Amino acid sequence: MKKVLSAIKPYLRWVILGLTLFFLAKTLKDNWEQVLEIRISDSGWVSLGIAFIITTMAHVWSGVVWFWILKEFHQRVNLRWAIRVYLVTNIAKYLPGNIWHFYSRINATRKVGIPDEIAILSVLIEPLLMAAAALAIALFGSTQESLFLQVICFCIVIFSVHPRILNPVIKYLVKIKLKVKKSDSEAATQLKLERYPIKPFVGEICFVLIRGSGFLLTILAFNSIELNHVFFIFSAFSLAWLLGLVVPGAPGGVGVFEATALALLEQKFSPGIVLSAVAFYRLISVLAETFAAGLAWLEQRRKKEEGRSRK
Repeated sequence: MKKVLSAIKPYLRWVILGLTLFFLAKTLKDNWEQVLEIRISDSGWVSLGIAFIITTMAHVWSGVVWFWILKEFHQRVNLRWAIRVYLVTNIAKYLPGNIWHFYSRINATRKVGIPDEIAILSVLIEPLLMAAAALAIALFGSTQESLFLQVICFCIVIFSVHPRILNPVIKYLVKIKLKVKKSDSEAATQLKLERYPIKPFVGEICFVLIRGSGFLLTILAFNSIELNHVFFIFSAFSLAWLLGLVVPGAPGGVGVFEATALALLEQKFSPGIVLSAVAFYRLISVLAETFAAGLAWLEQRRKKEEGRSRK
């Protein structure tokens, strides 16, 4: 069985990506007339511009949260350095494999003297906290009538990032996710999260909410939104973003996020509106990440030049 799984694993990501792109193409084909009829007003362009600014801020904020995660392991790092490294390496997640941004951060932390095992744990804990935050928002913003079920699900999410639960997960992911050298893996699995990462977890909740606000503004550029739909949009966005984060074979969540958001939001909005919104939001997200990475790269160059001039 293991041989069969190892044989099909290289092709699984392409199958998933192909299916999601086929679903999106079919939906576009069936609703292309609605998409062509959509016009963006002046206020709509303003909304898209604000969405770009907010999405850029979300990526900067994510760098701050990564800094907090490093501080959980008592590492003396500079906040501006952490944000620069995070933003510059973040763009690498669109490369095939969806792990090159992790490798880049590990290499960057190694250069400033942070042990490899702590660097590995920091990049593994971050997506776990992101997933837990997105699931919590998706559950609390859902339209389910059973409050008891929501509370139970939220408690499961909260306990999933407890050190007693998270430490075994970290130990497992270190072995299979990054495929580090045996010596590094043994050292990493000996490390443990000493306390509940409340501050980084709250930070990731804020990150998903900021990203969701950008998505909300993108929809608002194409269609008016009723107040009772706001929580539903945040819930749908969080779930779609979560699946884009965890489903293999989708660098940066491309395809998976759009397909999930389309399937969920069709309940409240026309397919043409949703297609336009997810397409523009993907464009805004990539531009925001590229813009932030470019600013961080220029800041790095400036710091290097200042260091050389002092010598």
